[in-house]
Amino acid sequence: MLTVLVDYDSGNLHSAEKAFQRMALESNAGTVLVSSRPEDVARADRIVLPGDGAFPSCRRALGNYGELFEAIEEAVTSRARPFLGICVGMQMMATWGREYGDTKGFGWIPGEVVKITPADQNLKVPHMGWNDLVIDHPHPVLEGIKTGDHAYFVHSYHFRVENPAERLAHVDYAGDVTAIIGRATMLGMQFHPEKSQATGLRLIANFLAWKP
Repeated sequence: MLTVLVDYDSGNLHSAEKAFQRMALESNAGTVLVSSRPEDVARADRIVLPGDGAFPSCRRALGNYGELFEAIEEAVTSRARPFLGICVGMQMMATWGREYGDTKGFGWIPGEVVKITPADQNLKVPHMGWNDLVIDHPHPVLEGIKTGDHAYFVHSYHFRVENPAERLAHVDYAGDVTAIIGRATMLGMQFHPEKSQATGLRLIANFLAWKP
């Protein structure tokens, strides 16, 4: 089995690569490859799309790699390859991103990415650090994960889904903040599983073992 972490200059992939390689080795889940080549995405059994920074710049950067997004979309939407978006990689699954104006997302999971607005004005944005997951709906990738488990966040915008059934988990930051989304063979995590210690490693292992 081949898992491809998509590299489109959206941030340092070193920690994500190491975490996925570790869990692939421990669970006998095949090879992990970091690549920006459409042909590697086309032959992948699983695809991971990370992303750091602003929604518009990440969306433009992905489009600047010739036919890379097309290879991702064909693999995920036509051939149902399991997909995991991380941070902005998750946000780009939305219909629209509202950061610095309106930017079209992939449109895979209906919704929009909007700025976090905590009811408590003493809470700072970006939402940065550890927070407790609240599980909204069961999912195979959440096996062994329970409400109260910690994950590590760094973001100012979050995914407001249209269909509540597609929000699998959230956190409380003086208001609900979407943490995990999912539909069909697609998953997204707003936090960084590779930086979320035992919880994150369990989620990565579950994703690598997932058979939708």
